[in-house]
Amino acid sequence: MVFDFGDKYKLKNEVVPEGCPMTEPERQLFFANEILKENMAELKEGDKLPTYHVETFGCQMNAKDSEKIAGILELAGYTEAEDERADIVVYNTCTVRENANLKVYGRLGYLKKLKEKNPRMIIAMCGCMPQEPKVVEKLKQSYRFVDIVFGTFNIYKVAELIYVRRHRKKMVIDVEDKSPLIVENLPSSHKYSFKAGVNIMYGCNNFCTFCIVPLVRGREKSRKPQDIIHECRSLAKQGVKEIMLLGQNVDSYGMTLDPKVKFSELLEEVEKVEGIKRIRFMSPNPEDFADEVIEVMAKSKKIEKHVHMPLQSGSDRILKRMNRNYTKQQFLDIVNKIKEKIPGVELTTDIIVGFPGETEEDFLDTMDVCEKVGFASAYTFIYSKRTGTPAAMMEDQVPEDVVSERFDRLLKVVQRKSAEVAEKYVGSVVEVLVEEKDTEPGMLTGRLSNNMLVHFKADESLLGEFANVHIDESKGFYFFGSLVDPK
Repeated sequence: MVFDFGDKYKLKNEVVPEGCPMTEPERQLFFANEILKENMAELKEGDKLPTYHVETFGCQMNAKDSEKIAGILELAGYTEAEDERADIVVYNTCTVRENANLKVYGRLGYLKKLKEKNPRMIIAMCGCMPQEPKVVEKLKQSYRFVDIVFGTFNIYKVAELIYVRRHRKKMVIDVEDKSPLIVENLPSSHKYSFKAGVNIMYGCNNFCTFCIVPLVRGREKSRKPQDIIHECRSLAKQGVKEIMLLGQNVDSYGMTLDPKVKFSELLEEVEKVEGIKRIRFMSPNPEDFADEVIEVMAKSKKIEKHVHMPLQSGSDRILKRMNRNYTKQQFLDIVNKIKEKIPGVELTTDIIVGFPGETEEDFLDTMDVCEKVGFASAYTFIYSKRTGTPAAMMEDQVPEDVVSERFDRLLKVVQRKSAEVAEKYVGSVVEVLVEEKDTEPGMLTGRLSNNMLVHFKADESLLGEFANVHIDESKGFYFFGSLVDPK
């Protein structure tokens, strides 16, 4: 099953200025410059530059897309606003769960009131939600104040879409069900100056029965390794010390390339980039996690000692119903290999409780995996129906009270095992990348190589730098520490 849009929602741009390039990304840079000239011409003495706000819902892929949108908007002469009281507001949406959609619709109601006070305000909605035809139709019927609607395949076109909306004065819709293009080399505005995400692939081929991502993100498509390395080098020159390689299933990276490239080979090349001190990746799939990746991690001086390995369920029967093509024992075998080859590594995971048909025996299999692995932390979810997925149509849905009781039991095991993992670091000195100011004055937050967080007192000048921190106290899945000396 795929959402087939055909040409129904494709933009027919009838307001193209003279001299506009046909190739990308030159075309979008041209439109950004046109908007910039218009913005500058409209400014009167004493006026402030127009503002933008990008609100991100969902995964790290969406966060990376939002950075691209922000970069293009800044190129077009907009400055960032702290909240939605801005001249352009972009909602970059997630549709993994029904509740995510409902949250966005509620926020759109708030934007409508803001727009009544600022009629020049442009509201744009992009990301995964518009990749569902029913969402686009709902926006057309009930949310006519939304100015621009576009999906996951044409994030790069935001400048062109804004230009069209400013000149056409009616809702602009541009949604595709696939795209042959991977458009990079556009400006990006990073939340942090010292760490950044790097897309290595787009889409997903797995079709888990509970997940709508392949329908809204499309089939897998890998970027060329030389383009990825070029971006990593560029980021390093900008002062970025840590990169996160992003994909829905990074372990299948390179399968769409000719010739094929292994993820392990890409990791080795990224390792060579001067200036990059830490490398992370998100997310692998147990089905495709290769021994070569473990070997590369084991000998690497830069790849972090952390693997996020989604379990989803510990029951072979439920895994089969989920269309997750591995078994409980295969998962445990992979974990054992990782721990054997990479001393000090920590694992995190995703778990769904109450998937249709889950019995007490199935659930106990999940609990057993948690006991045996000892995850540093786990993202635990109560299963909820997602319209459009096969799991939503399964008849043997688990009663809510049973799911809730199981979820509470699982949480206790996860928290106990997390505390056991964390306790072994107390008294040690670890290297952390100092990331943020804490909510408590004078306190900063840093991240260990294994992705765990530590809070400690230090001067703000350490933000973005590496520092040695003594772990004083464990709080279960994070720490309090004391600065030893900055690096």
